[in-house]
Amino acid sequence: MNLLKLLEDNTEEQASLFNALADPTRLKIVKLLCQQQIPDALCVNALASLLGVSQSAVSQHLRLLKAIGLVKGERRGYHVHYSIDHDRMQRYRKLVLSALDTGKPIQEELCQSHSPE
Repeated sequence: MNLLKLLEDNTEEQASLFNALADPTRLKIVKLLCQQQIPDALCVNALASLLGVSQSAVSQHLRLLKAIGLVKGERRGYHVHYSIDHDRMQRYRKLVLSALDTGKPIQEELCQSHSPE
């Protein structure tokens, strides 16, 4: 496989995921939601209480997590309850593994052929 193609495959999507999970509060939200059994979900109030942050902060974090499709919301009465999108989570697990895959090492000859002499 072409080295450049290997580097480009899924890189933007991987970067979006890593960016979303780089914030400690968002990572905690994901961890909490991963612990919920289907069809259990948590509302913003519950998440805010568990995390010790404001409801507006939780809402902002959930907005970003929803934007990448990791979290989904379902209206139940007056509240929206959030859960992990398990299908998307499976895809993201594969993306993380592929981003961190050591794979085949780049040949040393490539370094030598690109060094100035």
